[in-house]
Amino acid sequence: MTSQKLSKIEKIGFGAGDMAVNVVISSMMLIITFFYTDIYGLKPSDMALMFLLVRFLDAVSDPLMGTITDKYTSRWGRYRPYFLFLSVPFGISVFLTFSTPDVDYNAKLVWAYSTYIFVTLMFTAVTIPYISLIGVMTADPKEKLSANGYRLFFAKIAAFMVTIIVPKLAGADYWDGNLAEGYRVAMGLMAVLAVFMFLFCFFTTNERLEHRVDEKPFKEQFGLLMKNDQWLILCGVCVLGTIGYVVRGSVAIFYAKYYLGGGADMQANFMATGVVAAILAMVASTWITKRYCKVKLFRFSQMAVGVLSAIMFFTVGQGDVLAAFILYFLISFVVDLHAPIFWSAIAEAVDYGQSKSGKRVAGLSFGGISFCQKAGMGFAGAMVGWLLAYFDYAPEQVQSDFTLTGLALMLTVIPGVFHFLVGWLMNRYRITDAEYQRLAATLDAEVKAPGENHTTEETTLSSQNMTRGVQS
Repeated sequence: MTSQKLSKIEKIGFGAGDMAVNVVISSMMLIITFFYTDIYGLKPSDMALMFLLVRFLDAVSDPLMGTITDKYTSRWGRYRPYFLFLSVPFGISVFLTFSTPDVDYNAKLVWAYSTYIFVTLMFTAVTIPYISLIGVMTADPKEKLSANGYRLFFAKIAAFMVTIIVPKLAGADYWDGNLAEGYRVAMGLMAVLAVFMFLFCFFTTNERLEHRVDEKPFKEQFGLLMKNDQWLILCGVCVLGTIGYVVRGSVAIFYAKYYLGGGADMQANFMATGVVAAILAMVASTWITKRYCKVKLFRFSQMAVGVLSAIMFFTVGQGDVLAAFILYFLISFVVDLHAPIFWSAIAEAVDYGQSKSGKRVAGLSFGGISFCQKAGMGFAGAMVGWLLAYFDYAPEQVQSDFTLTGLALMLTVIPGVFHFLVGWLMNRYRITDAEYQRLAATLDAEVKAPGENHTTEETTLSSQNMTRGVQS
């Protein structure tokens, strides 16, 4: 077996890419709902409709980007060039999304739609190459899992910065109470950071492997994906899990402000508590999966989140700050134990599909997962807007008991149900480490079979890639 070990600097560089990506993901999951309702001034119902409608754009952009990455390569590789050339447009899109023009409501609605579409397209253009990158960096499954651990650690660092730096900087006395200006500057700094992180990722990572991509029309690729039952399970997991994440993350700042009665510092600290727990979960997950089945960990951790969420709803009352922080920490820790496993599983599901059909569909597979993630974000964002409207939420006012109960449900039981469903769905996922070793061995045997019309270089690269399930 040929195994590619990654240096620590390359793993850090790979993680830096997800740090850049998560400037957007974290802001979309944790603060953009609060920004649009309480700072920008959108009605919750208008915000919900925007989140939902823009997601239809992803139905075209995500598969298209996946197909583009499959078709074109350059002297820098297949995926890394997008970090070099699109990092600045990506940063600009983030800055504009959190800018508030001084115009009437209808014009602000147009600006919100325009900038949200722009940031969504830029997010697609860099994220699909990024999540595909690990598949060509190394053929070693342990190295991939380790690199994904770095990746998710840096992602949570980005989330920590968004939840701590942005609210505190936006609310600083320097802006004389102008929160709109504060958020524009704070997210502008996050955008600059994202640009530098993408460039760092470009210069420190390497594409060692080259997948042999079959020239297949989109319809055929889509048909092959629909026959890949394990990939379809991951799609469902991605949608349901993302809805749970976004609903909980979006309402956390509302919960801290109104249900717990906290000021700006408590709001930032409450959100940061969830992020710190998630960072610790990355470390714990890597340790646990060395000793325990990764699929079982995935399954049971998500079901446990549903139980913990119900406990928090029924035991934490208004103003019970300590209990709220403790249970929110536990929920955030347990829910993220699965994260490194999920992102490694996508590449394994691609190999699984190839083992069943004899044809590899990589770009569209990753593009489809990206679409599922953003579809979950869109549905969750719309759900949060509709729920806020249903529970009669009004910004900067004393909330009724009905509204406060709604906020508590949105932080606990409602997302908890979605995570419990993720755990239930994972009962159907069967690519364990042992199963992956078997299918990888099958693929390796097919590559080495006589009569295949490959060049020596292609055969070597494919063999390196298809043996990634064999343990060192």
